[in-house]
Amino acid sequence: MQGSLAQRISLPACCHPLLSPLLLSSSISSSSSSSRRLFPLSAGASSVFSPCCIFFFFFRRRRQRRCLQFSSCSSSSLWCSLLPVCSRALRRCVVEGCSIHTARDCWYTSGDLEMMELEDKDLLRKQAALFPLSKGVKFSYGTAGFRTDAALLPSTVFRMGVLAALRSLCTKRATGLMITASHNPVHENGVKLADPSGGMLNVAWEPYSDMLANAPDVENFLQIVEHIVKRENIQSRNAASGEVLLARDTRPSGEALVSAARQGVEAVRGTVAHDMGVLTTPQLHWMVRSFNNGVPASESDYFHQLSDSFRMLVELWHANTGDSTHSEELIVDAANGVGASKLTRLQHLTTSLGLQVRNSGNEGGGLLNDGVGADFVQKEKVLPHGFQLPADVGKRCASIDGDADRLVYFYIPEKHEDGYSGPVCTLHLLDGDKIAAIFGLFIIGQLRILAGYKSSVSDATTAHKAVVPGYGEVKVAVVQTAYANGASTNYIKQVLGLEVATTPTGVKHLHKKAEQYDIGIYFEANGHGTILFNEIFSQWLQDASVQQKEAEHRQAAKRLVAVNEMVNQAVGDALSGILMVEVVLRYQGWSVEQWDSMYKDLPSRQLKVKVKDRAVIITTPDETRVASPSSLQEAIDTEVGKYKGGRAFVRPSGTEDVVRVYAEASSQQSADALAQAVCVLVYHLAGGVGPEP
Repeated sequence: MQGSLAQRISLPACCHPLLSPLLLSSSISSSSSSSRRLFPLSAGASSVFSPCCIFFFFFRRRRQRRCLQFSSCSSSSLWCSLLPVCSRALRRCVVEGCSIHTARDCWYTSGDLEMMELEDKDLLRKQAALFPLSKGVKFSYGTAGFRTDAALLPSTVFRMGVLAALRSLCTKRATGLMITASHNPVHENGVKLADPSGGMLNVAWEPYSDMLANAPDVENFLQIVEHIVKRENIQSRNAASGEVLLARDTRPSGEALVSAARQGVEAVRGTVAHDMGVLTTPQLHWMVRSFNNGVPASESDYFHQLSDSFRMLVELWHANTGDSTHSEELIVDAANGVGASKLTRLQHLTTSLGLQVRNSGNEGGGLLNDGVGADFVQKEKVLPHGFQLPADVGKRCASIDGDADRLVYFYIPEKHEDGYSGPVCTLHLLDGDKIAAIFGLFIIGQLRILAGYKSSVSDATTAHKAVVPGYGEVKVAVVQTAYANGASTNYIKQVLGLEVATTPTGVKHLHKKAEQYDIGIYFEANGHGTILFNEIFSQWLQDASVQQKEAEHRQAAKRLVAVNEMVNQAVGDALSGILMVEVVLRYQGWSVEQWDSMYKDLPSRQLKVKVKDRAVIITTPDETRVASPSSLQEAIDTEVGKYKGGRAFVRPSGTEDVVRVYAEASSQQSADALAQAVCVLVYHLAGGVGPEP
């Protein structure tokens, strides 16, 4: 074939990246006569596409038929070589993420490119015209969805409502749409979608988000919608069959943006929107997951599931220890966000949980995420507003972020490290690494009881390979990124004896990896994480909690069942995280200082270097080493070897021509020096710009 396939079929320039999805229909199948297709096919289409077959696809261009016929070859080489206009992300989606079907003998008639009835297109066109794209704004969908100044978002939110509806129709399950900008300032807002699993939007659909959000006008927007429908073989139905759950946090702009999202959802025939009100982000994800699993999914159900599980764990602790005393109350910085009212409600249901909520947003003068919240405390390592000396010295404190999906703990010690007594403003942070470690400690302890060990204390040779009678080997791992402090990794491996898996930066990578284990614990240092239980192992635990002969074994199974119910299986959740930390501290009999003493973080430093082209640096999949240029990794290894406890890595930014540098060592001075040395190496070996670091 000569020239671009996009030119041959006269697609508009903005739709060229959709060419690959256009040619590969993910599920072309026959339907009953009562089911109306958005993209009509003749009866008898189609059979499953095998790795080697002849693939026919017919396009209609204006009033002429054109046929593109491909010879026999493997599906991956076929599409990767013949579709050069595809974006890298979509090409990866085609090869790795999509099942491919054949459209052989499917002939498209003169109306094939009309994905909707005229009245449906007119409705979508009319509604889209109410939300013109803001000029000069470029959107890119990531782990956090879209975020920007709230005044620029109505068009994007409307269009994401349309995409959420299409995703629901495609999967035949409910999806979610959350209006939040998490830890960003109050004048900003954002939108993110929840997949039917309750997790983040499927990565194969992320390019659709970008294309819809950036379509320059209504007609281009409609064309992209048509192509998504064709690519995903989305079928129309007379009755409402798609459902989207909507929610927002407490930002003033949220209500209007939810209205825009609702209009987007309901502009797509066959879908309805359910406004779930003001929620935390994890609550919405939990509701989507529960709704699709056929279990009660209201906010009240969420609170009762968490509180009932917490109560069960506390009762089992009492039964085991005979201790009925309550621990000292936890002081929570709620970031002046939605989490404040939710924590208060949770406290009313869990009377044994002593909480004092500060920065609730109702006290006057406090702005959302302004000098408060988990992101602020974790990055700045200073006290949030509302906390003061000497009143809060020695107290157990925690911070959540604006939409309550991140959690960190902290305290001010009564004695400084040099032995000086008295109030000192040295905040001790217990971040996501420390939370993962204490969760791992509890989980492996219960597994050792089930495995018949006399002690719940683990060792480095047996813990993650615990063989439980009646189930077999239980695979447990803590999943981290390269940014996890090396001291935490060493503790988890050497003291707890657990496997540590490393993934690229980003919650979606951590979550996916954690799903590969019977129990997967994942956290980023910023405090976002959770515990995932494999469904097969979860069912075995349910059975074991009543069928195990030994009472001690039944109790251990019951504890793990309660943990499984209490933690949010969809995404990181600060509320369930607080409950889990408080339970484990009671079981261990630890103060926050004793928890902090599990290990001491290695000093670290993060820097960045501007480069001409960040693509020059290619890292290994876990981002811990440079694959190319190899000379750079060799030079980094040489520098690391000069420092005790040294570790360093570099990774190109995902959004700008910058290379990020991380270094740690046994002292802050050494960590700083190592980071600086690596920056100089990056500058000289990867095309640095500007003055030398």
